[in-house]
Amino acid sequence: MNGETLSIIWAVLIVFFTVVEAFTLGLTSIWFALGSLAALIASALGLGLAIQFVAFFVVALVLLVYTRPMARKVFKIGQNKTNVDALIGKTGFVTKAILPKEVGQVKLNGQIWTAKGPEHEGYDVDTEVEVMAIEGVKLIVKKFEDTKK
Repeated sequence: MNGETLSIIWAVLIVFFTVVEAFTLGLTSIWFALGSLAALIASALGLGLAIQFVAFFVVALVLLVYTRPMARKVFKIGQNKTNVDALIGKTGFVTKAILPKEVGQVKLNGQIWTAKGPEHEGYDVDTEVEVMAIEGVKLIVKKFEDTKK
């Protein structure tokens, strides 16, 4: 392959990895786009194919290892908090019995949620329960014990 063909290949890879990054929004391929840029520069300088591959892999790997953790913190990738987190500790009432090893329903803040007890405990209708955790769209609840008595 001649230098011009290699430059075109590296340019296409830059575009490809950038487009993938644009669609994923998760800092998944930007490192490879920058590695391709390093290889394109090496190609433009007339360096051999082996040097271009080394430039690609070294730049991509170094950026991936050293900047990705920092970028994840700064951009809070994968740490989207929702209002659901605010439900933990709130109380509601069982509207459909929660049987051991089965789910029931709980009314909380005017909404009906699928719920189950910890360790597969069961609760009757109208039992006041407290949200301990959330697994997907399912509340994990325990019987509410008023400690203010």
